[in-house]
Amino acid sequence: MDLKLDHYTEGDTEIVVVEGEIDVYTAPRLRELLIDLVNKGNFHLVVNMEKVEFLDSTGLGVLVGGLKRVRAHDGTLDLVCTQERILKIFRITGLTKVFGIHNTVQEAIDKRSAK
Repeated sequence: MDLKLDHYTEGDTEIVVVEGEIDVYTAPRLRELLIDLVNKGNFHLVVNMEKVEFLDSTGLGVLVGGLKRVRAHDGTLDLVCTQERILKIFRITGLTKVFGIHNTVQEAIDKRSAK
């Protein structure tokens, strides 16, 4: 399975849609997209991972790197993920304390707007 990436803007938030597998081979493409979005001034990102079928440590590293990048600009990077097998990875690594993990894109946007 390959990695499909797309993104669109909703208000002041850039939504990144990820589909497929985020692994050592595909993660660099996601990293490039996140860097590109931040370089263009998008500091509030939501990564929709609803269609992600596999996530390895390289993928986690890319997400953490993206979070560090937006936080340098007082930004946010939240995740949309309801799949138990992917959520388990975030729980095991303790990253549920680092990322906002939401059920829907709208929920992620609303939570940040409420802060």
